[in-house]
Amino acid sequence: MAASLTAGCARHGPGGDGRTPRPTATTGPGGQAGAGSVLAVKIDNVPAARPQTGLDAADVVYAEQVEGGLSRLMAVYATKLPVVVGPVRSARESDLELLRQFDRPVLAFSGAQRKLLPLIDRAPLIAGSPAHAPEAYFRGSDRPAPHNLCLRPARLLSAAPGRAALTTGFRYGPPPSGGTPTASRTVRYPSARFTFTWSAERARWLVSTDGTPSVTSAGKRVAPATVVVQYVKVRTSAYHDALGNNSPYTQTVGSGKAEVLRDGRSFDATWSRPDATRGTTFATAGGGPLDFAAGQVWVVFTGAP
Repeated sequence: MAASLTAGCARHGPGGDGRTPRPTATTGPGGQAGAGSVLAVKIDNVPAARPQTGLDAADVVYAEQVEGGLSRLMAVYATKLPVVVGPVRSARESDLELLRQFDRPVLAFSGAQRKLLPLIDRAPLIAGSPAHAPEAYFRGSDRPAPHNLCLRPARLLSAAPGRAALTTGFRYGPPPSGGTPTASRTVRYPSARFTFTWSAERARWLVSTDGTPSVTSAGKRVAPATVVVQYVKVRTSAYHDALGNNSPYTQTVGSGKAEVLRDGRSFDATWSRPDATRGTTFATAGGGPLDFAAGQVWVVFTGAP
């Protein structure tokens, strides 16, 4: 069992991804994680990083566009902590706004652009990069860096905080009336795409990334119960990667349109997040509450049409 859990993150040794981790032993504002702290992990999603480890254990998975039109994931863990998660990659400015909805979350990330590090230090979260907690990370031996940095969550968080820590604003319950029968839905970025295909047998949406079925390193198909396609403003930021590509900023405070996929149907919806300290609520086209199906939720941020 242990071998299968770490197949995509074979133990090799500690370390960061060599970008710009700050050499400090502090854990961020406020010290250690509290009992209500969720764990948010930035996860690599380029082809060389797949299959990922521990993605199926997340309560919520956020997908966002990064440099070059590629995609990156943020997995949020509250009800259970897997043994290993990875591969872990760097943080973005957008993450700080998204994470304000949680009470002092622990952010696991490989590093960040140097000018962004002071913002991370000042944010109301607990930084958990290899520079802050080197003992929590190791390098896998089955793929090259930087796509092999793996996290042992138990070394950042002593226990899963429980469902009450998921202050996302999401509601769970029976589906609303109506909706459109939907076999599959594809969301495209300039250099990446996600397809969610309904499986009546599993009552889940089977995820494919760039046309390839998404499975974990243990061979388990990634299959959320609810998928949200959330239309947001994606603008340029003040940050660039090493190649000079601008880092897109995904704005998650505000309001707009969305599509919610659950139970084999698609529902037109609206979303609202009045300020960064609140979660996001979803309503039907008629203004009523739109509940999600029990189980993992994927939220795919994409530019407003």
